[in-house]
Amino acid sequence: MARLAYGIQLPIQSQSTMYAESWEAAAGVDDLVSIARAADRGGFDYVACCDHVAIPHRLADAMSTTWYDPVATLAYLAAATERVRLLSHVAIVGLRHPLVSAKQYATLDHLSGGRLVLGVGAGHVQEEFEALGVDFARRGAVLDETLDALKAALGPEEFPEYKGELFAFEGLGQKPRPAQRRVPVWVGGSSAPAVRRAALKGDGWLPQGDPRDKLPEKIATLRRLRAEAGIEDPLTVGAIAEPLYVGTPAWEVGRRTLSGAPDALAESLRAYAAMGVDQIQVRFRSRGSAELIDQIAAFAADVATQLT
Repeated sequence: MARLAYGIQLPIQSQSTMYAESWEAAAGVDDLVSIARAADRGGFDYVACCDHVAIPHRLADAMSTTWYDPVATLAYLAAATERVRLLSHVAIVGLRHPLVSAKQYATLDHLSGGRLVLGVGAGHVQEEFEALGVDFARRGAVLDETLDALKAALGPEEFPEYKGELFAFEGLGQKPRPAQRRVPVWVGGSSAPAVRRAALKGDGWLPQGDPRDKLPEKIATLRRLRAEAGIEDPLTVGAIAEPLYVGTPAWEVGRRTLSGAPDALAESLRAYAAMGVDQIQVRFRSRGSAELIDQIAAFAADVATQLT
């Protein structure tokens, strides 16, 4: 069995009540940098940052309005880390013209020495689309064409060319070019259109909210769709693990949290690899940034070494 890579969606940078811990509201930039550096030291494959432009009042209580800009945040963290990859999980690229996104993400890849993974998704906040003049009802179709345009704009050519229904450009040069000859694009979402988009247009898939027992069926669908389309390039398949705590917490962490001895946690996470998962995203339970850094170090030293 191949080694199961692991990444982390960073705390603090997005604070939806679905997953944020209470301490994150008072945490700052120094905490964010320290956590990213801990992940870098611990051999994590990536650190991830979310994307929302603006949250309407009707969703603010649940989602909060704290959503750091992914390009600015990942660029800042690139300068504070050495090797860990930088994942947008996920960028709502349909909200922006692809040449604008290409300029931002090409610069990020250039400055980081080729560490960008561009995770994309369709988005779900209607008011956000309306405020930016983007058709919410057609966001899937907009994302499909945006991806095609982005692939052209993020390629090696200084003067990329693309012509589609919504976007067209030629004779317009952009430098710096990405450090990577091909920036990997991972598609987020678990709806049927999102899975199809990941299979046909992505280099990877980032599921959203799928329980373990649903993943094998989705992965089989991904493989089938790519085979039917004659796509032979490898596809990175991700999974999002339950929150975990390495060891036995002295406080209540919730019924759905994985906790216990490192070997038991490793055995639980290895089940993902048996399903065909290549990347697992872990989120730790903690009562503060210092404890989170300790959890990251314990995971890297005692759990991740067993993920084969």
